[in-house]
Amino acid sequence: MSTLPSEARPAVSAIEGERLLAPSAPEPSERRRRSALAGGFTPYALLLPALLVLVAITGWPLVQLLIMSFQEFGRAQVFGAPPEYIGFGNYAAVLTDSEFWQVLGRSVVLAAVCVVATMVLGVLIALLMKRLHAVLRTIVSIGLLLAWAMPPLSATIVWGWIFDTQYGVLNYVLTNWLGLDFAGHSWLIDPLSFFFVASIIIIWGAVPFVAFTVYAGLTQIPDEVLEAAQLDGANGAKSFVLVVVPYIRPILVIVTILQVIWDLRVFTQIYALQSIGGLAEQTNTLGVYIYRVSLGAGEFGIGGAISVIVVLLLAVCSVFYVRRSVKEESL
Repeated sequence: MSTLPSEARPAVSAIEGERLLAPSAPEPSERRRRSALAGGFTPYALLLPALLVLVAITGWPLVQLLIMSFQEFGRAQVFGAPPEYIGFGNYAAVLTDSEFWQVLGRSVVLAAVCVVATMVLGVLIALLMKRLHAVLRTIVSIGLLLAWAMPPLSATIVWGWIFDTQYGVLNYVLTNWLGLDFAGHSWLIDPLSFFFVASIIIIWGAVPFVAFTVYAGLTQIPDEVLEAAQLDGANGAKSFVLVVVPYIRPILVIVTILQVIWDLRVFTQIYALQSIGGLAEQTNTLGVYIYRVSLGAGEFGIGGAISVIVVLLLAVCSVFYVRRSVKEESL
């Protein structure tokens, strides 16, 4: 039974009727759609100049590359001979070439090793920076920035001096300080040690980006959450796995995908090391292989087909990156 007096019941009924007739609050997705439409065509007009520049710089050469991949395009065509359309002949030649599959497998393994090592070292350095005092953190940040700012070619030359056969610092230390037999040892003549050196150079240049990005994510974790985890008995490892990782998971996913894309198409470090003393036939990766097939052998059509295949592989990785970015923006 109602405890309201009879004279108050009509007023309450009127209020409830107004609530029922009042429009309900729009859903979050509806609010986002309305806010997106509020600007009209102004955002698209502002993006149009940048889009045109992007199409002119990237889109048109990509279309030309796609057309070339269906043509027999060699040195004769460079000097004016008309190209001949051969359909999927270049793709068939590439996909049936055992050397291409060896290069692809070599590139995937190198990228996997570099990505895992880069992510592990980058996260550890970011955690270290979070715990360091301001002065020490500044010193570490300056060192990371110097490594990040160095051009890949310059970094490769410097590391090449370190691993030099006769005058390298590493051979000197291993021989004279540790008593090991590394006098005159060539680090670049063997494919395994060649990629060991290449991995060090690639990881050394990529760790600063990961460290700075993850550190920026760590600074956004509330201290109260970490303190609560410690009060519940979680040690450092458990706090990292159960508290820190869920907070920075979007950052880790995006950075990992970017590292995969960058390491699959690495060129400068491999080509420079080959010029110093590596065997090109046994150490080619996708970027260098495309360069040598196109400009070295003059098979621009086949090089275009390989490039399109690599673009498709990178597009698969980019799809995950774009989907993750869109998902984060919609939250």
